[in-house]
Amino acid sequence: MASSDTSSNKTTKQQQQQLPLKSIPGSYGLPFFGPIRDRHDFFYHQGQDKFFATRIQKHNSTVIRTNMPPGSFISSDPRVIALLDGASFPILFDNNKVEKLNVLDGTFMPTTKFTGDYRVCAYLDTTEPNHAVLKRFFLNILQSRKDSFVPLFRNLIAESFAELEDQLSGKSGEADFNAAIGKASFNFMFRLLCNNKDPLETKLGSNGPKFFDMWLLFQLAPLATLGLPKIFNYIEDFLIRTVPFPACLVKPTYNKLYEVFFDTAGTVLDEAEKAGINRMEACHNLVFMAGFNAYGGLKNQFPVLMKWVGLGGEKLHKELANEIRSVVKEQGGVTLGALERMSLVKSVVYEAMRIEPAVPYQYGRAREDLVVESHDAAFVIQKGEMIFGYQPFATKDPRIFEDAEEFVARRFVGNDGERMLKHVLWSNGRETEEPSTDNKQCPGKNLVVLLCRLLLVEFFLRYDTFDFEYKTVVLGPYVTIKSLTKTSIF
Repeated sequence: MASSDTSSNKTTKQQQQQLPLKSIPGSYGLPFFGPIRDRHDFFYHQGQDKFFATRIQKHNSTVIRTNMPPGSFISSDPRVIALLDGASFPILFDNNKVEKLNVLDGTFMPTTKFTGDYRVCAYLDTTEPNHAVLKRFFLNILQSRKDSFVPLFRNLIAESFAELEDQLSGKSGEADFNAAIGKASFNFMFRLLCNNKDPLETKLGSNGPKFFDMWLLFQLAPLATLGLPKIFNYIEDFLIRTVPFPACLVKPTYNKLYEVFFDTAGTVLDEAEKAGINRMEACHNLVFMAGFNAYGGLKNQFPVLMKWVGLGGEKLHKELANEIRSVVKEQGGVTLGALERMSLVKSVVYEAMRIEPAVPYQYGRAREDLVVESHDAAFVIQKGEMIFGYQPFATKDPRIFEDAEEFVARRFVGNDGERMLKHVLWSNGRETEEPSTDNKQCPGKNLVVLLCRLLLVEFFLRYDTFDFEYKTVVLGPYVTIKSLTKTSIF
């Protein structure tokens, strides 16, 4: 390890000597008015990609200064240094150089009233002792339940497919994929953490997904837009980005979630107390992980995956179905070993994560004066400055990926393809790295990849192809299934 680190440091120093050192271009504009101008461009006039692309072109640089939303009284300082290429972005994963204290949602942090007055693990920096304790708790939970992942998800996704088929046979002739998959995502995490308890048998009933949606909306509203007509832009902007949404409005909803988890996740909470974690603090962290990280993430990731698979057309569908069915037949069922042999399925999942990361933003604050490198230049970032990375520009960097803007299903097949996985960054870390107590990489990274593969496997065991429509809403694509062509061999 030491020799490898030394070699890496030498390479970095050589690169810094070769690249010209430049000042960071861009402007924050006038106080108060500058952030308003930038966020109106970001949300209403240009949209996210054009917002950054025009500034890259204007300054001839992929490292720039700009303001990021919400940029009003919610945020004490909206000024960031934006990293907009695959070369500079990964510095946000270097926890020796970048601090992640209270920066999960960007330049603001929702009040801890949303989480029982606790700063949950996601908002802790790696230097805080409680971070390692809580992260280890999450990793141990997932490790101890790994044998449940495949059978539990298969059962629940089968229920979702049955629901889609029922909707397609109804009057509307179409099916709401997001709603069905959202329910499966919630039920999976709840059963996984709560001793396989059916949420319908608790005080939540069928309201669990709805309660989480409301709780998430109140925290993340300043980062969203409702897509209203232009005449309402200034009204919307004032209402959702001037003052934070009060947590008291969703406190009854959150309390119901917390109480049910506290009552049903006894085994997990016992494990937390053995690890020295206060039972109440552990439960609030559990609710956050289940709702914000897992349910919120999966509910977004699955539609992204199906959107791009759908756009791949019947040829891709046939290739996926042939690989899945032949491997399952050879392996005698849907097993972890079988999933590992499905090279096209694995590549498609990674390519969807590359081309449309479910969480596009990454933030961190410089721990010290540091140098960040783009492909063309080096820049000094001062200690305490906020660094922002726009992941879609990093993972669609044309100087790293060929045909970077195109969905290439087999991009990560074979040795050459697998070598490119280090540039897939969706999990707050490289795909080739693993979550640990020392980093901020998603503890459920491998579980998410597994469930995405399982979704495709279960889908193409049942169906040959499908027709769909999608639209982009606040949190990503919304998929409507128009038809499902059922296989005759299932």
